[in-house]
Amino acid sequence: MMNERLHKRRLGRQGLEVAEIGFGAMGISIAYGEADPAGGADAIRRAHDLGVTMFDTAELYGWGDNERVVGAAVAPFRDEVTIATKFGFTPDFGVDSRPEHIRKVVENSLRFLGTDHIDVLYQHRPDPKVPVEDVAGTVKEFIDAGTVRYFGLSEAGESTIRRAHAVQPVSVLQTEYSLFERDVEVLFPVLRELGIGFVPYSPLGRGFLTGTATPADQYSDDDLRRRDPRWQPGNFERNTDATARLARLAADKGATVSQLALAWVLSQGEDIVPIPGTRSAARVSENVAAASLDLTEGDLGRIAEILPRGGYGARFPDDLPDHLVPAWD
Repeated sequence: MMNERLHKRRLGRQGLEVAEIGFGAMGISIAYGEADPAGGADAIRRAHDLGVTMFDTAELYGWGDNERVVGAAVAPFRDEVTIATKFGFTPDFGVDSRPEHIRKVVENSLRFLGTDHIDVLYQHRPDPKVPVEDVAGTVKEFIDAGTVRYFGLSEAGESTIRRAHAVQPVSVLQTEYSLFERDVEVLFPVLRELGIGFVPYSPLGRGFLTGTATPADQYSDDDLRRRDPRWQPGNFERNTDATARLARLAADKGATVSQLALAWVLSQGEDIVPIPGTRSAARVSENVAAASLDLTEGDLGRIAEILPRGGYGARFPDDLPDHLVPAWD
């Protein structure tokens, strides 16, 4: 029923075209326990072997460590893939999108990645102190020079998107989206009006939708799931039950719950390319196979019955600093 052949999808109107499933590299270096650069590099190579062409990293993911892993892993086939990276955070998790800071980050990223150009450059988070027009204008300078090919925004709202797009066309918006997290759907009309593609991160609900979630207190202190509201008592049990019901539906179709979750994301539009992350080459194979899983209207209806409005629990802990919580305008 499922094979490993990926089709291409067009993101934005500026020419960006990538395979329908991408690869998110963050977890190789941060957020999910101890870093695993060797396993991550193997997963990246496997992804390329299976037709994945978009590899997503960021300055924030280890302050060069993650970009080095990605750059080294894709070096043998650099011209065949799209590398996306991001600017906008500081080491103390503040935000800084001043033009001079962007220029410094781009210089560093090019060096860490071992490349002469960045395919997609995202502003990682809006910076309330820097007009987005200045941000877009700075990225435009790099695009005009050929150092950057496409401009992206992450966790931005409608006003920010429109203002940036008026200065330098935005090719992609990246924001969390999965069966567990639906809020960004309110932005789909403006993205489609402006011809902007959408790249969901955490399309497997930060790993919950793999069916392998355990209670929050079983994760290490450096694992984001330890404080994630969806893993806390009460929410955890309800999310586990929903995932088990989804797994039974997936099994009826000869698939895993991860594949069902990714197929659902893909079904939301031809302008959507999810970037599931993993350190496991085997998990990459599983994720890629999801692209060949066809969901019927009946399947989509059953999924909507199980999770009509997303997962249980807030997206972020209550004590997260305000500037780290996206405030869509």
